[in-house]
Amino acid sequence: MHFTSELRLDDGVLERGFTLDGIPGLLWTPSDASASAPVPLILLGHPPLGLRAMYPRLVSRARHAAADGFATATIELPGSGDRPARPALDRAREDLRRALRAGEPVGDDLVDALVLPLVDAAVPEWRAALDAALSLPEVDGPVGFSGGLISLGVRLAVTDPRITAAVLFAGSFVPRVIFEEARRVTVPLHVLLQWDDEGNDRRTALDLFDAFASQDKSLHAHMGGHTGVPASAGEAAAGFFRRHLGRPDGPT
Repeated sequence: MHFTSELRLDDGVLERGFTLDGIPGLLWTPSDASASAPVPLILLGHPPLGLRAMYPRLVSRARHAAADGFATATIELPGSGDRPARPALDRAREDLRRALRAGEPVGDDLVDALVLPLVDAAVPEWRAALDAALSLPEVDGPVGFSGGLISLGVRLAVTDPRITAAVLFAGSFVPRVIFEEARRVTVPLHVLLQWDDEGNDRRTALDLFDAFASQDKSLHAHMGGHTGVPASAGEAAAGFFRRHLGRPDGPT
């Protein structure tokens, strides 16, 4: 992990840009994080729109997490931002847009082509970023995952035992193999669903929630479209992490 920038935000949160094997990322740590008082970590998932486009939402989530005593980190997804294009993914996205414009059903083969290459490439990178973040003296476990793509969160929860709890954002297409992997997810889950999300198949989201093997799982559904998530949903997710990442009362 090579740090490329450092900025102290007005609430004391330290924001550092970094690269890891050429992949850009961001790390936020609370003002009181130190080698003598390391803090838990939350990985911030996001859609493949690029870190620049997602920055306002990511930094807001990071600052709220820091207020509860958590570090947060994220990296650029394959084919996004300034990373090299992935033509196969671009073709799948165009096929999806064409199907949606025509009002045609989105078949399993298209969903697989759209999601699986991204997840297959991204998961090893996110695990490497987790290795690097946990090597810092001011960052420690336990580790949570928050956000989307939901398929990325599922794969990470299955393959990396360091992730002990996850807040998952429903709202993306889910390949068949991810449903099989969901049946092996046992960590506590807090799943957010916008009931009228124009880009989400509600039945698929409900079926995926049912597939999770976790004994501690909850579904939080709110009326409205993709961008209509109420502010109260963020506090509920924060409370979930305070309970499961070992800081039930926030920072001391």
